Amino acid sequence: MKKLLAILSKAGLDGFLLMIGMMILLAYFLPQPGMVKEPISLEQIAGVGVSLIFLFYGLRLSVENLKAGLVNWKMHIIVQLTTFLFFPLIVLAFRPLFVGTDFEVLWLGIFFLAALPSTVSSSVVMVSIAKGNIPAAIFNASISSLIGVVVTPLWVGLFIASASGHFDATDIVIKLLLQVLLPVIVGICLNARFGAIAEKYKKQLKQFDQAIILTIIYTSFCKSFSEHLFAGFTALELAGLAAGMIALFFAVFFCVGLLSRLFGFSDEDRITILFCGSKKSLVHGTVMSKVLFQHSTITGIVLLPLMLYHALQLIAASIIAQSMARRKEEK
Repeated sequence: MKKLLAILSKAGLDGFLLMIGMMILLAYFLPQPGMVKEPISLEQIAGVGVSLIFLFYGLRLSVENLKAGLVNWKMHIIVQLTTFLFFPLIVLAFRPLFVGTDFEVLWLGIFFLAALPSTVSSSVVMVSIAKGNIPAAIFNASISSLIGVVVTPLWVGLFIASASGHFDATDIVIKLLLQVLLPVIVGICLNARFGAIAEKYKKQLKQFDQAIILTIIYTSFCKSFSEHLFAGFTALELAGLAAGMIALFFAVFFCVGLLSRLFGFSDEDRITILFCGSKKSLVHGTVMSKVLFQHSTITGIVLLPLMLYHALQLIAASIIAQSMARRKEEK
């Protein structure tokens, strides 16, 4: 247990997972602050925070490093196809089981999770522990985040209208351009001048990211609880959702592992493909939900599968990474 906690601490997400749970409880017992509109709402603060998150993310992206990472293109194609095609298609295959039931919105949350980019920090940490190709992991996680800005909204937009009752494509595209894509581009352009400063204060920037994410989670669940949207879910059904999320992780992990063996990748590259292809980003999920599900009360439910997957993927991936490292040491 101590080793597991040390790994989670290294990823900077141990206390953060606890804070997520606390925000949900706070939203349940004290939803009023999250619903206040005047003089300024927490939603407005989170909206500005989303833009700053992507600006700081762009500041830490070096164009030169991205160009250098293109060398191992076969690996990158497999990782990105897994992240943005294979993952969503798996979840899409189960849609008929949810259509017309009380769990259709929950399926939208699972599909939203499946369409998200890979996480950056924990993917690199797990690849490092398992002794994989770390530069390739950094490249894949970074490029995945950029691709996700475009691909995730395209996937999710196909189903938002049926679940939330409305989908203003023009408004959402404009918001994505202004709140997400533009800040990233500005950040990349400023990398040469301010990239070193952003890297120096990356710990503080990560704390800022987490604060904004917690704010989004709190306000989202305030809306959902105020509309009693979770009243229809039993503890057994939520446990079933958690079991489904860990099953999804292992299904993708197994299939990606098999694919990487068939293509004859080295052990180091295979490790990178496994961890980068099977993980999903809580950061991108929460900030994109702010844009894609704006003014919607279903955001809390939509984020629930992502938060469960995020916690479970960290635990499962850390155990697997340690096991891989031990096997390498024994050789």
